[in-house]
Amino acid sequence: MEFSVQTANPAKAETACLVLPVFKGSDLLPAVAKLDDASERLIGQLLERGDFDAALGNVQLIPFAPGLGAERLLLVGLGKREKCQETAFIKALDAALTALVKLPIDEACIAFTDVPLEDRDTTWKARKTFEAAERAIYRFDRFKSSPQKAPSLAKLNLIISDADAAPMAKQGAALGIAIGQGINLTRTLGNLPGNVCTPRYLAEQAEQLGRGSQGALEVEILDEEALEALGAHSLLSVGRGSQEPSRLIVMKYQGAENPEEAPHVLVGKGITFDTGGISLKPGEGMDEMKFDMGGAASVFGTVKAVLAIKPKLNVVFIVAAAENMPDGAATKPGDIIKTLKGLTVEVLNTDAEGRLVLCDALTYAERFTPASVIDIATLTGAVIIGLGHHATGLLSNDDDLALDLLDAGEAAWDRAWHLPLWDEYQEQLDSNFADLANIGGRPAGTITAACFLSRFADHFPWAHLDVAGTAWNSGKQKGATGRPVGLLTQYLLDREADAQVENSDD
Repeated sequence: MEFSVQTANPAKAETACLVLPVFKGSDLLPAVAKLDDASERLIGQLLERGDFDAALGNVQLIPFAPGLGAERLLLVGLGKREKCQETAFIKALDAALTALVKLPIDEACIAFTDVPLEDRDTTWKARKTFEAAERAIYRFDRFKSSPQKAPSLAKLNLIISDADAAPMAKQGAALGIAIGQGINLTRTLGNLPGNVCTPRYLAEQAEQLGRGSQGALEVEILDEEALEALGAHSLLSVGRGSQEPSRLIVMKYQGAENPEEAPHVLVGKGITFDTGGISLKPGEGMDEMKFDMGGAASVFGTVKAVLAIKPKLNVVFIVAAAENMPDGAATKPGDIIKTLKGLTVEVLNTDAEGRLVLCDALTYAERFTPASVIDIATLTGAVIIGLGHHATGLLSNDDDLALDLLDAGEAAWDRAWHLPLWDEYQEQLDSNFADLANIGGRPAGTITAACFLSRFADHFPWAHLDVAGTAWNSGKQKGATGRPVGLLTQYLLDREADAQVENSDD
């Protein structure tokens, strides 16, 4: 999507549609007030007569706008002013842009940066506006015989009241488009069926990103022969029952001025379909296990955002991809496997397979001497019981890293919640026959899953993001969400800012 920033009088803006936020029972925002004056109080009269209820998310199209340069007005309710916080702002944006993309227009203007939000500047509001725009134009109808007509909206102009804020608005808009497009790539990969999105397909997508990066992204694919030679038997054990070969996908972005600068590493769980293996899942809802590569999908989305933003830091992106199926060669409960690290694991449940691919990927990450490692995985149903579908579960062996991720989640409004990783939980993974078991029983399932991973992350600052509750929606709105691309991208941008401060101090 294209964008521009306009500081002229909004009443004179020549556009197919002007999107205007309105509070319920409160004064009009500055840009909206100017339009109201120029249109002989068109907006004020609609509100006073009750023809438009400015409840949060309500939208009303005014097809004619006499006295204005705009052909149409689209009013969007913000609800009560005193209740307008980030969630309300984004809900109003989503409602507005969902309605806007249905109109037969290719450009529009929007005036959301006037909305007062405590501790949120023009950059943030512009960023969220264009993230919402990218989400709104997204369609996944590749397998429909009669696809929907694609939205015609191609350009969104941001109207701001303060000319001095124009650079911030432009910066925010560019970030929003980059992150929004990354989110949409993540949604597409998640929404693809398991018979299309296989480990080999993910490897092809990585190679495609590399080819389109003008040399900014180096891609290496480790096939099963290479993984066997490496000793990644834990990763390989998960795909033994599938005809689809497993892959370890490595993508390297070198953006730092010092090529030797320690990279930040993102590791994604890429189980492209999860039957549970021999520990077979119930049939109901099993179709949603195509989303079990949501962690990997978010890594790909973050790659796309990073390639567009071009931050000055080094990042390594690793995806451990496999398909978990039951057949005569499949790993069985009670089997003992040897990991890349050398630890042995007793597999008590083959449906706890995500940690088995991630542990070898985390060990592989050691070779990069990383500044930080974050793994992202749809790892446990227990995190949904604990946090629902609003917050991503966060566990870490480094409190500073955990705080950085919490801050990034707040900044991106893609929030996480910190859970404990105490030594007392580790004993639940004790095995009579191997170094550790791959499950720790029902109590604290999210924590013991992270405890398992922590055994393979003892040489670097590490954090685990359990996105089982946030990577996709079920029910009528079934589909991938694109989370936590916003959080991950913000984390990397924050590390770039930290590095710039450190370099300036030197």
